[in-house]
Amino acid sequence: MSYANEDETQISLAMNIEAQAAAWLRRRYFWDWSQEEQSKLDAWLNETIAHRVAFWRLKAALVRTERLAALRSAEPGKQPAHRKGVWPIAIRSAGACIVIAAVGFAAASYYQNSLEETYATPVGGREVITLGDGSHVELNTDTVLHARVHANRRTIELVRGEAFFQIRHDSAHPFVVIAGDQHITDLGTKFIVRDDSGKVEVTLVEGRARVDSANAGRAHSAVLMPGDVAVATTGGISITRRTAQDMANQLGWRNGVLIFRYTTLADAAAQFNRYNSKKLVIADSASARLTIVGTFPVDDVAAFTDVVQDIMRLRVSDRGDEIVISR
Repeated sequence: MSYANEDETQISLAMNIEAQAAAWLRRRYFWDWSQEEQSKLDAWLNETIAHRVAFWRLKAALVRTERLAALRSAEPGKQPAHRKGVWPIAIRSAGACIVIAAVGFAAASYYQNSLEETYATPVGGREVITLGDGSHVELNTDTVLHARVHANRRTIELVRGEAFFQIRHDSAHPFVVIAGDQHITDLGTKFIVRDDSGKVEVTLVEGRARVDSANAGRAHSAVLMPGDVAVATTGGISITRRTAQDMANQLGWRNGVLIFRYTTLADAAAQFNRYNSKKLVIADSASARLTIVGTFPVDDVAAFTDVVQDIMRLRVSDRGDEIVISR
């Protein structure tokens, strides 16, 4: 297919989306609106980011005309079929509006839109999201993040949990992840960020990233290279190194597994507890210090306790909402 045909296809697709968005707005603001209609609109908006961009763009234009209030106050409860002469410009001039919006959609950068989205996963959940710039973010268990895309900056706020970022680098529009007091700036990067009990851990898988911190009124900054792990706390930023295999093991959750290599039972139990509502409890310090090697599904606590009981010869007691491991 030629580039010209590709452009025509994109413009045609954009025009169709804009037409659908305009139709939804007409029904939403000028016709009787029910919960069933709202559910259908929500489903349409959730199909693709392009639907949401088109809808919110036209809605913003509609509000700017300040015609909605005049229309609704003049004859409340009337159907729009009786009011053709007073449609707001954004909707009434459908042909011109859609063509202009379509050209903008096909040619303009995604950053010209200002979008805010919140994403969350439950305990044991995982979700992959694709941002409008082509970047991918993979949310681990019990994770909440806010994505804000503005004209000159892309920002993710990691409220809690862990996420793996594969960023499409754009020096003109920096991509920044905020976790606690830490700001992680993409410099062409794949990295993991985990916000956990007062500390933020950043593991760089590929490329470069800069970590900036302002804890306790003191500024700290570090540029990470592949294999670097930055742990930021109130005391500052410390950096260690991990092997490629260690990082691959750390990312086992992306395939639904936890990989332990001479991991203490205390740390292994803490990892399982992130993914399951039924918690593992290590009852004594001697058991907590023992180490384990193995790969387990994140939601298969039974496989883990079988190894602990049959191979490590420890006692396992099921107490309803928790499993206690002891000597």
